[in-house]
Amino acid sequence: MTSGPTPLTQGAAWNALREHYEVIKAVHLRDLFAKDSGRGARLACDVEGIYLDYSKNRLTDDTLRLLLDLADSAGLRAGIDAMFRGDKLNVTENRAVLHVALRAPAGATITVDGGNVVPKVHAVIEKMAGFANRVRSGTWTGFTGNKIKNVVNIGIGGSDLGPVMAYEALRVYSDRALTVRFVSNVDATDVAESTRDLDPAETLFIVCSKTFTTLETLTNAQTARAWCLRALKSDQAVARHFVAVSTNAGEVAKFGIDPANMFEFWDWVGGRYSLPSAIGLSLMIAIGPERFREMLAGYHAMDEHFRTAPFDRNLPVLLGLIGLWYVNFFGAESHAVLPYDHYLGRLSAYLQQLDMESNGKRVDRDGRAVNYQTGPVIWGQPGTNGQHAYYQLIHQGTRLIPCDFIGFCRSLNPMGPHHDLLASNLFAQTEALAFGKTAAEVEAEGASPALVPHRTFPGNRPTNTILVEQLTPEMLGKLIALYEHKVFVQGTIWRINSFDQWGVELGKVLANRITPELTSQTDPDLRHDSSTNALIRRYRRLRLPG
Repeated sequence: MTSGPTPLTQGAAWNALREHYEVIKAVHLRDLFAKDSGRGARLACDVEGIYLDYSKNRLTDDTLRLLLDLADSAGLRAGIDAMFRGDKLNVTENRAVLHVALRAPAGATITVDGGNVVPKVHAVIEKMAGFANRVRSGTWTGFTGNKIKNVVNIGIGGSDLGPVMAYEALRVYSDRALTVRFVSNVDATDVAESTRDLDPAETLFIVCSKTFTTLETLTNAQTARAWCLRALKSDQAVARHFVAVSTNAGEVAKFGIDPANMFEFWDWVGGRYSLPSAIGLSLMIAIGPERFREMLAGYHAMDEHFRTAPFDRNLPVLLGLIGLWYVNFFGAESHAVLPYDHYLGRLSAYLQQLDMESNGKRVDRDGRAVNYQTGPVIWGQPGTNGQHAYYQLIHQGTRLIPCDFIGFCRSLNPMGPHHDLLASNLFAQTEALAFGKTAAEVEAEGASPALVPHRTFPGNRPTNTILVEQLTPEMLGKLIALYEHKVFVQGTIWRINSFDQWGVELGKVLANRITPELTSQTDPDLRHDSSTNALIRRYRRLRLPG
């Protein structure tokens, strides 16, 4: 009988890091910078137009060496090769993990089940581009011959978070004659508010559901269909006002959508990785096919960097290892992503799904419970808004919260001093978090003894700074791929399956059971726990007015 691999926390690399943590845990960033005048320039990487300054982290050269040893011992290089090769890394669903194929150039070869998938990917991109150009030019018209002026994407999870994040990020590049909206919440308010001021004769709906059976998405789609037909009075209108991103041609046709207007994607693409697929159709219509292809080129450039760069100069590897250092050795429970660009207002929400759905796992790939922390809580919002909300806790609270600050050297909307003020706040925050303000410094400013403790900042709060020239479609693709691969690095080392999401399913199953109990004309025989039973009965009493 053969034994399994050595448990992660019993391996030599992990134990070396544990011992090193005991040495470094009390070392302050003030001292690290004081001892190394070149630290700020040395602990930085400039790759693909992305400058990563990771010098304001609680680590030394020894820390980095030990973290790289952990990556090597975890088989990270083999894992990267396996993903790009098309191996079925999603072991619980027996699927390949090939979002990288969605942005591979036309001449590439990436094989799944013996076939090169790249030509299929590019065939869909060309079909998307043709359709997007027809909508943008007015060649595609609604049922009454009106030009399409409104595009509403209906999806949920990855089929919503990716497109809406990217649309908001690239809004400056979009056709402003088009109104583009996104519906995801099964709460009727979402679809009602998204359609209330639109003309059905000028509105196109894109329904995104791989199986075309997703309850929330299909409920919203049916409501949108009814809204459209109330005005247009003919079932034939559906074929001109609805298209689908799906794999289920039968259900698509049953809905009334011409299967010729169904855009395909594949089971080797997880929803949270699907923006570069047909799920991005609404974005392509908004910004145009050429800008969309620029975004794909940015994704691919970061893919190649991740695949080929040595780990000590590899941006996703460095971010992944540094994040793991705080989660597993400092006990950090959350990680803030703080973009200093208003266009990236949805980035943190997008990264929440990417990271927390991928690495929020309690068992390893073999089904054994892990005895270490995995995915952190991801949160944040754009600067400078957050500075007046939760930065107080980051600076002076009792929790250690590592942060990524993302900034741009040039504004897409240059106006007077605005961008310099924005950038100065970004740099000031990372400086303040790292070095703080000592009691002696506060006293020297003349503060009364009673105020000194309140105005002292401990510092030693770790940050990464990601600085790029300007937010473009290409750069957005690079940034998204950077975080995708960071998640892969951590999941590989934690030995978990980052590509399933069984935790999403249980609530859906129970909701399907409860729905008829809420609407039954007779008092149902409730067989839940006493709390759920009481909530259902109260809801039933109050759900109808009067």
